[in-house]
Amino acid sequence: MIMQCCDMKGFLSFLLLWNLSKRNMTGSELAKELEKRKGSKPSPGTIYPALKELADKGLVMSDKNKSYTITKKGKEELRSACNIFCKIFYDMKDMVNCCR
Repeated sequence: MIMQCCDMKGFLSFLLLWNLSKRNMTGSELAKELEKRKGSKPSPGTIYPALKELADKGLVMSDKNKSYTITKKGKEELRSACNIFCKIFYDMKDMVNCCR
């Protein structure tokens, strides 16, 4: 039996910013990238409210084609979040070994 206690909901904003730091993407493209990590594609009702919240905070912006771009403020926020992530998961190699 596989436990379902851990999900990626807490990482959604982080993962959206992370993916947008690599290249501009639409909500659909972001959903496909998240599907690669999670195994199931998040719904538009999950992706778009999160993107709207990030846009309201000035962390991302979208163009007329609904392609999202990370802003300078978003890059700063992502850098800060990456530092926190690395402090929390400093023993990631041990965690990876646990999964094998």
